[in-house]
Amino acid sequence: MTAPIRVLVCDDQMLVRTGLVTILDAQPDLDVVGECADGQTAVDLVGELRPDVVVMDVRMPVLDGIEATRLMAGAGVPHPVKVLVLTTFNLDEYVYEALRAGASGFLLKDAPPAQLLHGIRTVATGAALLDPGVTRQLVGRYAARIRPAGDAPPDLPLTPRELEVLRLIANGLSNSEVAATLVISQETVKTFVSRILTKLGLRDRVQAVVYAYRQGLVT
Repeated sequence: MTAPIRVLVCDDQMLVRTGLVTILDAQPDLDVVGECADGQTAVDLVGELRPDVVVMDVRMPVLDGIEATRLMAGAGVPHPVKVLVLTTFNLDEYVYEALRAGASGFLLKDAPPAQLLHGIRTVATGAALLDPGVTRQLVGRYAARIRPAGDAPPDLPLTPRELEVLRLIANGLSNSEVAATLVISQETVKTFVSRILTKLGLRDRVQAVVYAYRQGLVT
């Protein structure tokens, strides 16, 4: 049998945290290994408990969720953990910063329980959880900040088709929409996405979108 997904819940609001723990503990494939109310404690517990996924609030005392995410999942972390950020605002700048810090995805706090459970399971597999439509709005909103000063994109180790797929993803298309646009199967799209991530040294789809904007591949 597959071992349960180990989850750490971090939220400074006790009622919210208790509700999350209750929902997660009711699932046979999820195991809440710890809970805490601030980012610093979350970082300490990650080193101690080694959870598979951390459900992380953004605004918290002592150490906020963004910096905590950077310390447990950011660039250079020897053993990064997967972080699912919870937020009140789907276009909050904090969400963008959390994704840059290394979060694997985010959900709104008013999301239904089924969506939360799906999110944790998705992130645990190594996939990113970011709705394509929200990707377009979120990254597009901060595109000016991350787009390079030069006009010409650099030479990339991608085939013309892979570059086309990357641009479509960065414009907010889902795998099924990319497949329909290019008249290929969804499995083929997944293969292209996997190749793109490997060639560019990126962890997930979210990083691919930010990368495309940084390189000026989309406007």
